[in-house]
Amino acid sequence: MKKLLITALLAFTAAVSTASAQLPAVTLKTMDGKTVRTDTLSNNGKPFIIDFFATWCKPCNRELDAIAEVYDEWQEETGVKIFIISIDQAQNINKVKPLVNSHGWKYDVLLDPNGDLKRALGIQMIPFVFVCDGQGKIVYKHNGYTDGAEIELIEKVRELIK
Repeated sequence: MKKLLITALLAFTAAVSTASAQLPAVTLKTMDGKTVRTDTLSNNGKPFIIDFFATWCKPCNRELDAIAEVYDEWQEETGVKIFIISIDQAQNINKVKPLVNSHGWKYDVLLDPNGDLKRALGIQMIPFVFVCDGQGKIVYKHNGYTDGAEIELIEKVRELIK
């Protein structure tokens, strides 16, 4: 049984690691309490970005601030949409909305307080970013943040719209 479980886990990890993996079906909530299934995330046939963050994560906040500076231009050029997913636990979830508002982030915000989507995608550290094509398939992923890393994201989006 243990061998079977390990084999299944390795197969799932390999599937998530490969390009064109579909998003898993996990139910999350928006900041205003609406339910969203992650396998239905879309951007009307255009690419979208999913960025995992936490209120306490300084690199996450730096990354989201850097993207916010160019997000309007990215949307105008490519039509890309960004979903940010907070992994703050339930006792800290009330800090998400004030953080988003104070930074002026115009992203669609989802809450993953139990880490269900984070676990389903095998995410170990944040920030963690996925680029999805117009059909919702994961085509690129990146973890961590260094200044300028957001340029690589928009380049991947540009490749998808060519």
